[in-house]
Amino acid sequence: MENQQIDLKIYVEQMALLVDLNLREEYKDGVVANFEKIKNIAKLVNDFELPEEIEVAPIFEP
Repeated sequence: MENQQIDLKIYVEQMALLVDLNLREEYKDGVVANFEKIKNIAKLVNDFELPEEIEVAPIFEP
């Protein structure tokens, strides 16, 4: 899969419409900033390589 750049402001606006959320203009910049943080954290998680011998646990036990 190619690395695609997403315009987060457009994404936030479209998702607000999709879920019928009346996102006021004064909050949009903050929401976009939070999505930028979320995107960066997700990149760290997705870029972390696991060894091939790792197996999925059938039951989660904390």
